[in-house]
Amino acid sequence: MQLNEKLLEALNDLVRINRDRVEGYRKAIDQTDDADLKALFQRMAEESNTYIEQLNKLLIESGEETQGQSTIYGKIYRTWMDVKATFSGHDRHSILSACEYGEAAAQRTYEEILRSSIPMPYSVRELIANQKGALRGSRETVRTYRDLEKIPH
Repeated sequence: MQLNEKLLEALNDLVRINRDRVEGYRKAIDQTDDADLKALFQRMAEESNTYIEQLNKLLIESGEETQGQSTIYGKIYRTWMDVKATFSGHDRHSILSACEYGEAAAQRTYEEILRSSIPMPYSVRELIANQKGALRGSRETVRTYRDLEKIPH
């Protein structure tokens, strides 16, 4: 399938934001000793690895080379996570808040691409919309975990 240049750029952006998400969750895994959070973050990283494979398949089918650089959003996300950990320690609420911030950035990227005027085949739009929907569910999961930390135990 031959895709236009703007769509190829958009797909590459989605690959990058998912790579940033994988790196962010790996960092989150390193910042916690909680087994349940480690398992959640591992699942989130694996989810993004699946999305990267799906997006790269589209790029390769179109003759595009896959790219490995991170987005500006992702770099901000990881830096923000480092700063947040420095000030707040490695408590669950801080780590989950940082992850929720990153999930919001991913949602914005997907939303911007879906709302853009970039022409795209239905199958590509459907793939992007399905990934965005699953990521929204992940964001809600992270938010739920984070909000549970506010409740006195």
